Amino acid sequence: MSKFYTIATSRLFCLPQKIGKKAQSKKGMELVQVGILIAIAVGIGIIFKDKIGTFVNETFSALLGAKFS
Repeated sequence: MSKFYTIATSRLFCLPQKIGKKAQSKKGMELVQVGILIAIAVGIGIIFKDKIGTFVNETFSALLGAKFS
């Protein structure tokens, strides 16, 4: 086998490992971003719990009391 062939194949077989490391890093960052967004949503829900509850109750009362024909 030629020297070029052995170098090319060795680099080719290393490529999935390099791509895998970058992909894991990217997935980790996406996971952190999703976690932060969920924490923000939960925080807003806790802060405005009473107002959200009142809004939902009024909306459903209006929908259930409406006479659609």
